[in-house]
This record gives sequence, structure tokens and C-alpha cells, in this order.
Amino acid sequence: MSVDYRALLELADAAAAAAGAAILGVYGGDFTVEQKADASPVTLADQLAEAVVLAKLGAATPDIPVIAEERAAAYGLPGAAPPRFWLVDPLDGTKEFIKRNGEFTVNIALIEQGRAVLGVVHVPAQAVTYAAAGAGTATRRSGSAAAQPIAARAVPARRPVVLCSRSHADEQRLAQYLAGLVEPERRVAGSSVKFCLIAAGEADLYPRFGPTMEWDTGAAQAVLEAAGGSVVTLDGAPLRYGKPGFANPDFIARGRTPP
Repeated sequence: MSVDYRALLELADAAAAAAGAAILGVYGGDFTVEQKADASPVTLADQLAEAVVLAKLGAATPDIPVIAEERAAAYGLPGAAPPRFWLVDPLDGTKEFIKRNGEFTVNIALIEQGRAVLGVVHVPAQAVTYAAAGAGTATRRSGSAAAQPIAARAVPARRPVVLCSRSHADEQRLAQYLAGLVEPERRVAGSSVKFCLIAAGEADLYPRFGPTMEWDTGAAQAVLEAAGGSVVTLDGAPLRYGKPGFANPDFIARGRTPP
């Protein structure tokens, strides 16, 4: 059966935009912060955004299961991943949302046989959207302007720009990694925006040492890979999806491999 990835990308884009509007409706006012069972924070914005995405994806693609962060927290995860499923983080970077620094995203990915084949990363506070559905299709759109193609650059041997998590950095392991590079330039950013900056050719590496879940990375990995970059585990294997518990190992996101 053929799949209309363009139509699915448009659906994910529309769902992410609607979720972003719901998030900004909360962002502009007072809100409370609660803790989930794993001690991570959650707000009304997370919940409203996920409800919007679930409604839109469910109505348009009822045959494609959805695995989403807040639903998983409330009802648990499936024992095994479906062959094809939507993977949703309605508000990636909740800590950044709480700090009101604008570095939070809506992530929607389509996973097929363990691969992130389509992704939309929407940055509501910046009105920027990254999207892709296959090699060479990565774009960035600002506001109502037309989407523009983006591409990762080759990782330079000297002075690579290395992105670090604003709220989750493992400083000891990061220092060890940086020591193996030649004059690295370290920059800090939040949420899945880090992958997208590499996809846009504005940074080179993002080493992640510490826990992440698949919904944190799926959409952004689809964008980065479409832009010519890669996301690999520490043993060099591509980061895959539908793993037991839907948890990721440590990984390195990077731009193009130099010729």
C-alpha cells in the first residue's frame, strides 16, 4: 500500500501549529507546575497540546496508532511497538517553557519499522517550524513565509560547534567528549531545537549523555537525517525507534560526514 507522505507531513504540520497555539495560550499567563511519577514537570500546556494533536491525528489517520508522552504517563506504554505509529511530544522542553525562555517545541514523528521517516518540530515562541519527510526534503519556515530548504554542513575537523543541553547536561561526560575534539565551540540550547540547528547548518554536534525518551528525538531525527546529518548511538549504530520501554541510549547527533 502506497503512503502519501506529503499529506501526512501536512497533517503533522497543521497539528503541531494548533498545539503550538494552545501552548502559547497558557504561556502568556499564570500556570501551575505539577510532577509526574518520574518527577518530571508537567503543565496544562503539555496536556492541552497533546489533546489537540491526538484529536487531529486520530480524526485523519485512525488506522495509525499514536504513542504520546502524556498518554504514556497516564496509561502506560504498549508492550511492543506497532510497525507504523505516530510519536508525539506535545511540549518538548517543559523546563524551558517553565523558565519562559522560548526554547520549547512540539514534536510529531512518523515511525516505520523502527525508523523516523517523517518529522515536524514546531517552535511556538519563535513561530518557526522544521519539517521533513525523506532525504533532501528538510525545510525551515518562519511565520507565514514560505518554507526554505535547509541542509546540514560537513562537521569540521577544527572548531566544531557543539550543542549542549540547557537543563540536562552531564558535565563530566561532556567534558570528556569535548577533550577529544580540536578547539570545540560550546553552545547551549534547549529541547529538540539542537537537532534542528545542526540540520540548518548552524551547528555541528550534539552529544547526549543521559536519559531521553523516543518522543524527545524522533521528529528532530527525521529532520536532521533528511538534511544530510545523522543520529547514532555510541557504538555507531543509527538510533532506532520502538525499543523496549521507548527509552533511548546515549547518542551523538551530527552534521554531514566530511568527504
